[in-house]
Amino acid sequence: MKNKTFHRTDEFRQLKTKFFLSAMGMAAFAAGCIFLLYALILRGRFADWIVALNQKAFRLDYTAARTLYQWTLRNQIGLVFTVGVVFAFFITFRIYLNWFTKYFKEINRGIEEIGNENGGEVSLPPELSAAEKKINELKHNLEKQKLDMKLAEQQKNDMVMYLAHDLKTPLASVIGYLNLLHDEEQISEELRQKYLSVTLDKAERLEDLINEFFDIAKFNLSDITLQYTWVSLTRLLEMLLYEFQPMLREKNLDCKLMVPEDIMLRCDANKMERVFDNILKNAILYSFEGTAIDVAAARQGENIVITFTNRGDTIPEEKLEQIFEQFYRLDSSRSTGSGGAGLGLAIAKQIIERHNGSIMARSENETVEFKVTLPIS
Repeated sequence: MKNKTFHRTDEFRQLKTKFFLSAMGMAAFAAGCIFLLYALILRGRFADWIVALNQKAFRLDYTAARTLYQWTLRNQIGLVFTVGVVFAFFITFRIYLNWFTKYFKEINRGIEEIGNENGGEVSLPPELSAAEKKINELKHNLEKQKLDMKLAEQQKNDMVMYLAHDLKTPLASVIGYLNLLHDEEQISEELRQKYLSVTLDKAERLEDLINEFFDIAKFNLSDITLQYTWVSLTRLLEMLLYEFQPMLREKNLDCKLMVPEDIMLRCDANKMERVFDNILKNAILYSFEGTAIDVAAARQGENIVITFTNRGDTIPEEKLEQIFEQFYRLDSSRSTGSGGAGLGLAIAKQIIERHNGSIMARSENETVEFKVTLPIS
């Protein structure tokens, strides 16, 4: 606390020094005025000037002019001197006040420039460098807040746009096939089953997309409380691999699990399952057919590192960070039937970060690796 107080005092040392020197200068000026007044009235030829003035102004002889001087000034010398001193004080104080208030004008100008988006750094006199620094910090913070608000507004607009686009395709398919079933009275049972199968598939995709939008909105708009429990990482990953067997068989993929039996992880089991689900689904979607997906885990100090490696198209360096952004799709097109709304990895990243962990991706030589780092407890 003492160091902080000293630092603040030191920040305004130059201003205090200038105030002190200016006050001393004004005091010297006032003392000079008072000395001059004293010398003129009591020690100089002031009386002779006043008598001569009375003679010329009122056409009086010397004796009458001197009597008038003594009656109006000489006998009131204490009052005259006091008035002179007070007048000198107010003149000096006025000059000092004008000089002092210029700093308030400078600070006021700096505050007005805070809202000027086109202006640069606020500049104040050197003795106000501490205030200048704080005003510029405030200006930068406000500019950052405005930028964040614009980005949030853009994200909201993007979410509405992508929602409309991604939901439109499967919804249009569902309506189209249902219309065919409704309008075609003489339809074969085989064709009916085909239409119903396609309709069900599109409806399920529609449900998945809606669930993804709800999930990302939930993570963005609320402070989710994590329900921590100790879980076996091996059992969790084995369960997920079993559930993905149909998808793996469709692309003739082999998934290898290399995780020690005794690895325990303290986490929100349901949300961490969602993380690994999203990463595995992403690996399956973008893997070459007939290749392998490797899932490995190991302890590194106080952390557990889980890696998911698959063979697929190399992801350009500039896209490796973008893949964790909301609505980002590697296929650069939202018209494809594969993949979700581009929210899976964004949701995974948010869950991992809420567990005080991290996720990163790297890709080279047609190999893609996702690396998840989580604290053990």
